[in-house]
Amino acid sequence: MKSRATPRLSGRLRRQVRIRKKVKGTAERPRLTVFRSLNHIYAQLVDDLSGRTILTVSSLDKAVVPKGDAKGKLDASKRVGKQIAALAKEKGIAAVCFDRSGYLYHGRVKAVADGAREGGLNF
Repeated sequence: MKSRATPRLSGRLRRQVRIRKKVKGTAERPRLTVFRSLNHIYAQLVDDLSGRTILTVSSLDKAVVPKGDAKGKLDASKRVGKQIAALAKEKGIAAVCFDRSGYLYHGRVKAVADGAREGGLNF
């Protein structure tokens, strides 16, 4: 995997590839993947067998985090987790496999997972 990425990013990408070898999403149990940018967080449910994204939620969505309503990035991340769990329940999805995308499991990534669990998703 030849990349012109920074050393920190290339390390995350190596971890991401290592995780994706083990974690596969299906239609019944999709992969809940998280992307963390500097200001926002994105979560999506992916069916790897058919190669399609089932649904996606981010902290940019006004329905998830109304302007000026969030109390920081952790709060917004937890709301994203709860929202993706609610939308998954509507589509009849109760269980997912969590993909942290090479990020450490703490902070905002953990907040998304906790919010999804509170929303009723099983990991």
